[in-house]
This record gives sequence, C-alpha cells and structure tokens, in this order.
Amino acid sequence: MPEALVLRGGAALSEFRRSRLLQALQSVDEAVADVQATWLHVVLSAQPLSPDTQSRVAALLDDGLAVAAEPSGASVLWVMPRLGTVSPWSSKATEIARLCGLDQVSRIERGVSYALTLRKGLGGLLASLFGVRTAGDDFTATQRDALAALLHDRMTESVVAPAEHSAEIAALFADLPGKPLQTVPVGSQGRAALDQANTAMGLALSSDEIDYLLEAFTAAGRDPTDVELMMFSQANSEHCRHKIFNATWTLDGQAQSTSLFGMIRATHAAHPQGTVVAYSDNAAVIEGGLSQRFFAIQKGQNARYVWEPTLVHSVLKVETHNHPTAISPFPGAATGSGGEIRDEGATGRASRPRFGLTGFRCPTCASRASSSPGRAHRM
Repeated sequence: MPEALVLRGGAALSEFRRSRLLQALQSVDEAVADVQATWLHVVLSAQPLSPDTQSRVAALLDDGLAVAAEPSGASVLWVMPRLGTVSPWSSKATEIARLCGLDQVSRIERGVSYALTLRKGLGGLLASLFGVRTAGDDFTATQRDALAALLHDRMTESVVAPAEHSAEIAALFADLPGKPLQTVPVGSQGRAALDQANTAMGLALSSDEIDYLLEAFTAAGRDPTDVELMMFSQANSEHCRHKIFNATWTLDGQAQSTSLFGMIRATHAAHPQGTVVAYSDNAAVIEGGLSQRFFAIQKGQNARYVWEPTLVHSVLKVETHNHPTAISPFPGAATGSGGEIRDEGATGRASRPRFGLTGFRCPTCASRASSSPGRAHRM
C-alpha cells in the first residue's frame, strides 16, 4: 500500500492576507473568531520512508519559516490541488526530489491547512475548563461548506478532511482511469445531440459553430466522437483563432471593409519606421541601438570576457489572457506570464523579458461601451 507522509510548514499567508481572509469569513459566519493558514506537504511513497529519508525530504521542503502549531480545538480544513489532477508545483517538486537522490518519493503535493477558531461561548468555556466539547461547539456541515467556498478555488483546488480520514488523502493521489471514447448521435438525433453535448461537456460552442458541425458530420455520414468535439472547441476558440478580431463586422448597419485586426495592422503598414519585425508569433521587434555587451571570446582552450558594442533591439508583445484570469486569477496570471515568455523568446532569438505592463479598463466605461447603439456585431 502506498504511504503518505504529511509535513507541516510555516505560515501560508502574510498577516495582511490573513486579516483580509478573516474579515471575509466573518462576513459569512460571525462565529469565526480567528483563522490560521499553514503550508502542508504530502509526500507519497510506495513504502514507508526510513527516518533518514524522512529527514532529507523535510530538509528539502524546508521553506525557512517556523513550523506553525495548529490551534487547540480549531476546526481544520485542508485545501489541496483538485482531486484527480497533478499540480504544476508537484511536477517540479517531485522532479527536484528525484534529482536529489530521493528515488523512494513517488510524488509530492502542496496544500494549505486552514484552522478556524470559534468564538468562545458556553461550549468553548466548557472545552477550555474541562476538555468537554458540546454539539454546538463546532461548525455544521452547511457552515463548513459556506466557509470552504472562501478558502479555495473550485477550478483548481479541492477541500479535503485532515489526515485522520485517509480516504480523502488517498483520493489526492488516485490514478483515474481513462474514460472510454464516446460518440454523439448526430445521425439519429440531429442538432439536439450537439446542443446536449455542448452543455454537458462545457464546449461553449456558438449557434453557427453547431450548425457547421451538424453540416460537416452529416456530409461525412458518421457521428462525431467526444474527443473530436472537444478538440474543435479548443482549436476553434477565440483564443486560438481570434475569430472576432478577424471577422467581418458592421457599425451602425454599415459593413466595414477592414477587420478589427486589420485596423491594428494598418497602423504599422502606414508607419513601419523603426520596426524590425511586426506581427510575428504574437510579438514585435523594435529597432534599437548600440549597447555594450559582455561576451566570452574563445581562443584555443582559454576564454576571456570583453566588452563589445552590439546592436540590441527591443522585443515587445501584448498578452490577452482574460480567461481563466477572470475566474481563477493566479493560475490565469501564470498562464499569461508563460505566454509572454514563449512568444518573446520565439520571436527574438536569445531575447529576455525585461518588464511588463498591465492595462486596466474602467468597468463603467466597459458597461457603457457594451450598451452603445453603435457597438460592433459579429457576423
């Protein structure tokens, strides 16, 4: 049987964030007196780790923070990566552990233990004086669900019971069997089958996209698989194709000759001065100037570093990751950062990201723009 070792870490929240979280929890349930958040590391191994290996794993995961003690009598909830998934943090941490010679470690996951303390009432007084807990001395299931909603991101995390309920922890590392390939009965049910699949699978297909799929698979004389529909949804998404940016559109009933993206490109076409590369892999290269760079000059078996004047250009790009940022801010921001690094590195060889700019749009202005009679309509 696989073994799971749980190692507690230091405080997971700064005092400012902890205070803000406490206010939010108290707005949902006034019975919450305090909240403490502590890092948790759960280490999975095929066999129990030896004391020496446990010490090495603990040293590897030591974040330099004092291990926080769990408040006595607190109601504890663990927030872990979503069950059935492997977090990016886990992938990197597990790889590091194995490179450090800890081959016995199968996987490491990180979570947060939230300890919620109730306000002192009669039950709390009895518990502190006599060690007796009453039925009203803990949160009800309804209260726990309401508070848990503020403690985790439903898209990427799950709330599990503490370690004494080993089934919950086992579920964190469970290998989920692959689902069998399924077909969507377009031939027998027509468009209704695609409408149902669109809702059940969360494909977010528009009406004209469903019409397109219906026509395509009717002409092919076969039913689509769920994999085909999911791939179409992803590959044909606004993020991948920028369909709205490249679509024809009307303004106050008048057809426009240039797409939105074409209007953006027109600026560069009219004024290309100072541009080395434009619209290449989502980034551009702006003409720079001479700069002193420190290079290694190889001569024989020895190398020496010298300053040399080198032409250095600037790589710029814009990242438009609205989703999942609007729903899941931190993973969304991480996705956006990854897009920045990839696009700039792919456009300018040996380029290095130097700084980033974030644009904010006034919600009031956005609301007015969406209600304007002259707004654009997708065709």
